[in-house]
Amino acid sequence: MPRHAPLFLALDQGGHASRALVFDAGGKLVAAAEKRIATRHPAAHRVEHDPEALLASVRQACRGVARQLGPRVADIRRAGLATQRSTIVCWDRSTGHALSPVISWQDRRAARYVQTLAPHAARVHRITGLVLSAHYGASKLRWCLKKLRAVRRARQQQRLAAGPLASFILANLLVEKPLVADPVNASRTLLWDYRARTWSPELLALFGIREEILPRCVPNQHAFGHVLLANRRIPLTVVTGDQPAALFAQGPPRTDSIYINLGTGAFIQRLHGSQPPRVAGLLGSVLWQDQARALYVLEGTVNGAASALAWLRRQLGISEKLMLKNMPGWLASEPGVPLFLNGVSGLGSPYWQADFRSRFIGRADRGNKFLAVIESIVFLLCTNLENMRARQAPLRRIVVTGGLANRGEICQSLADLSGLPVIRPEEHEATARGVAVLLGMLGLSETRHSVWRPQTNPPLRQRYARWQAEMRRALSR
Repeated sequence: MPRHAPLFLALDQGGHASRALVFDAGGKLVAAAEKRIATRHPAAHRVEHDPEALLASVRQACRGVARQLGPRVADIRRAGLATQRSTIVCWDRSTGHALSPVISWQDRRAARYVQTLAPHAARVHRITGLVLSAHYGASKLRWCLKKLRAVRRARQQQRLAAGPLASFILANLLVEKPLVADPVNASRTLLWDYRARTWSPELLALFGIREEILPRCVPNQHAFGHVLLANRRIPLTVVTGDQPAALFAQGPPRTDSIYINLGTGAFIQRLHGSQPPRVAGLLGSVLWQDQARALYVLEGTVNGAASALAWLRRQLGISEKLMLKNMPGWLASEPGVPLFLNGVSGLGSPYWQADFRSRFIGRADRGNKFLAVIESIVFLLCTNLENMRARQAPLRRIVVTGGLANRGEICQSLADLSGLPVIRPEEHEATARGVAVLLGMLGLSETRHSVWRPQTNPPLRQRYARWQAEMRRALSR
């Protein structure tokens, strides 16, 4: 690569690791570094990360790509950041020091409190585009204000800052130490008006949170500050969420496509345009905002994707290594697969039941239980997809990314049930590549795709119909 050719730094802070990736102007990956992070489960329904370890992982990933690039660090033109949405932190605005754990989007510690707000659910949906759920940030922020002494003391002394994980990272990573939030991450607090694109006074009052502790709202494309990399100041100009970023990995998202990112959870998105969508059971989400425009998506959420397989490992008392070893044999198991009603991490769209009990319908061995969990992910995806496809122009394809997209049986089952081809780009770093595209990466290098065509599969359709009936029965109790 010639010296002085422009490079773009994409930072991807996810639930399992922090990554730093550098692309050239044609979309070729030229440097990458990763640092794993630990997830804590200190009590039932609680999911956390250590804030200092998380920050350290981002810095270590940055140092890793700086070592790989050497003098070419000087060619990095711009940087961008994508983070887990709905994940929150409280910190000291003067020092940047965390006053709470990083409370994950998976965390549901405040579910009982959220249930008391049920009379306000319709109004919350109208303002935010979201459902009233403990997965989003507001109830977690309120929990911190009520339960953590350090947070209460900082609030009394007017030192408290609280909000999305992205804001906490910016306040600690950038030279300028800004206190700002982008629309994508701000919207997942359940305190943000997705039409006015600012904090909602009504929702702040509902949750008992003062606007003064929250970051200032700015567009996703903004002069956030500078990352210091190998003693060079690199402007960071894009901040967004991991799922919205992934939609841009192959260029601008298409209106005839459904985009599914299969990770810890599975997130289903469809471009809606410049008007905020409102569809019962689904989410209306901001995809991107710059100085000129805002784009929105219709979105569904399956909380139990890779996390459901982790749940199964714990239920069976086996290691991840043993599960991977046995997986080929399990996938070739004989028929007789039970059904799995998948409420791992709470039942997401379109049902929205935080305390739904996961259960198998029918008895089976380990292998068939594994297949039932895999099918439950596909069944939940197709339930959301059916709600989405009836609302707009015809769909022509499904694009899948994320770790679980590497499982061909998921892709084929999804194609068979939906009747749509499923396309999986061979580029695995969809979030980071999407950040680079949003940074102004000039082109996209040729990427290979795998395609699964729909096939006739009556047994799968029959199990899907039985699963839908069992879900209706379970939800009616």
